[in-house]
Amino acid sequence: MATPNIQLGDYIIIQRQKYTKLQKFGNIDATAQLGKEQLELNALLDQPYGSTFKMCVKESKAGKRGAQRQHTLKLCSETELRDIRAVLGISSSGEDNRDICDNGEAQALKSEDIEQLREECNESSKIIEKLVENSKTFHTRTEYSQEKYLKKKEKKYFEFVQIRLPSIRLMADIFYRQDAEKVMGIRVDTLSQIISYSGVCGFGNYLLYESGTNGLLPAAMLNSIGAATEATLVHMHPGNVPQKQALLALKLPLEQQQRCISVNLYSVLREFYQGEALPPIAGESSSLEDAVPESLATEPNSPTEPTSKKPKLDESECTNRSPLRWQLENKRACALMHAKFDCLVMAAKEHPSSILQALLPLLNSSRPIVIFSTCKELLLETYMELKTSGKVTNLHLTSNWMRMYQILPNRTHPEVNMSGNSGYLLTGYTLSSAEKTQE
Repeated sequence: MATPNIQLGDYIIIQRQKYTKLQKFGNIDATAQLGKEQLELNALLDQPYGSTFKMCVKESKAGKRGAQRQHTLKLCSETELRDIRAVLGISSSGEDNRDICDNGEAQALKSEDIEQLREECNESSKIIEKLVENSKTFHTRTEYSQEKYLKKKEKKYFEFVQIRLPSIRLMADIFYRQDAEKVMGIRVDTLSQIISYSGVCGFGNYLLYESGTNGLLPAAMLNSIGAATEATLVHMHPGNVPQKQALLALKLPLEQQQRCISVNLYSVLREFYQGEALPPIAGESSSLEDAVPESLATEPNSPTEPTSKKPKLDESECTNRSPLRWQLENKRACALMHAKFDCLVMAAKEHPSSILQALLPLLNSSRPIVIFSTCKELLLETYMELKTSGKVTNLHLTSNWMRMYQILPNRTHPEVNMSGNSGYLLTGYTLSSAEKTQE
């Protein structure tokens, strides 16, 4: 497949060495902020994703601490990205660092001289070369210590950025690093476990309830469903407007986007349970409405709930008015709810038990359920309820622990800082009435 080009309205990922940032390229005058560096993005238009650009200083306020530096971007080739050690021609190093004293006097250049040098030079290699020349201890450091010093300086003065196409893994890393609470603490390894346990593929109908993950969970499931498929995802959420930043950033084809039906949980449950009643199932309540908590059926924030101050419409006005989009989405979702789903995924900030009671009857038998929560105690209670009811089998409560490693020549070791926990998963498979009787 040909590499797509950057267009206005796209979400892009700006990468500067290991740092990544999700940015919307909304208009030709759009800018992006990378620390103290402000980038003008107009040069990105119609350039292929994966291109590397050089940051060229346009304007800065020299001598003022904390002042922003404005840069234009110039397309460059990968050959310009050369190893800094080879560029500087460094060949000598010390045997150990025992005689080096970190007293802040090793660098002969003052901060004002470095800022002036940064204004005059637009290449990181020239700035680093001056820093090395004026360092009293650089050539007495070990080779590893020299490389660490160069990497640190290159990170600060690196003048190249790469524009990458958004992907699920990149967005998961960005969201988790910026604010883990906005994605409910779902790390990329936990996200992969959710997708794996759910069995999402290009066939079937899938049900998702999430309390707000910036659209990361529906985007990951829709990405696994694919474009040329017949599968459908019903995305339930507690608010009136779903979070869709990750979905919009993926820039999926229109046909694939339409396979995601986003509905308000309380609104669609009310429409489903107050509509045509399903035939009773042996051993269960004669109506699914009994399984719905009263709070779900009378939620005041639902878009279907009229306010008491607004005048009621005449019947003729109601019949002439075309249905709103959320009403059409509710009807599509209700049709799939009657046909039942092949999987249930939940990522709830609230206690999942009551919502699970309402959604569990909507699944076919022998189908997976995956429930994510940041609180182990809530899932333990749900585990015991499901175990007692006998509606779900093969129940497992798990927690992921991922350890990142630095892989370098002769220096492979775990990273010093890492996240300890990324929430808990409760998984299992639904049972039919006959299977429950046998058990």
